[in-house]
This record gives sequence, C-alpha cells and structure tokens, in this order.
Amino acid sequence: VQLVESGGGLVQAGGSLTLSCVASGSTFSILAMGWYRQAPGKQRGLVASIENSADKTYYADSVKGRFTISRDNAKVTMYLQMNSLKPEDTAVYYCRARTRENGGNEYYWGQGTQVTVSS
Repeated sequence: VQLVESGGGLVQAGGSLTLSCVASGSTFSILAMGWYRQAPGKQRGLVASIENSADKTYYADSVKGRFTISRDNAKVTMYLQMNSLKPEDTAVYYCRARTRENGGNEYYWGQGTQVTVSS
C-alpha cells in the first residue's frame, strides 16, 4: 500500500484546510486509516481515524468539533477537513493505513504534509 498526502500549507489562525490522502496498491486489504501529526520536538500522535467496516471514527480531544475525517466511496481517498485552526495545530500531518496481512496487522505511512498556522 502506498499513501500520498496533499493539501498542507500556511493558513492564519481561524482558517481552514483540507488534507487528502490517496491510497494505491493493495487497497482492498486496508482495514482502517488515520491522520497523525508531529510538531517539532514532540512525538507523533493520532489526530483522527476511520475504520472501513462501519465508518467508525475517532478524534483526539484537541480537535473534536473542529476537524472532520472522511473517505470517498471507493475508500481509497481519505480527507481531513480542518476548521478553526489554531497555531498549536502546526505540525507535519501523516496518513497511516492499517492492513491485515499474513494473520497480522501491517502499517503503512505517507510522507507527510506540513501544516503551519500563523497567529
């Protein structure tokens, strides 16, 4: 599975951005996808995730009510709509996919896209 993110950029506080993650390869094996972010000097953390089976979603407390995760019907493109952005949302955002292979879970990452929110 290959993942390519896009949509990052520079935005003022209060603004909006939409990130996209396009999956290719063995997309039929994807069970769930998620967005992670990593700010300078901090660990990478989960922002939001969505499962294939029931479109069940999860959001980190810090983004609830501001960010929305979604996928297209083919389940190969995932989006993260980010509203009311804050300077503390500044980070590199990564897409991750979880697949089921050989009886176990495998994880794939995209290359990341930079989001910078100015105050």
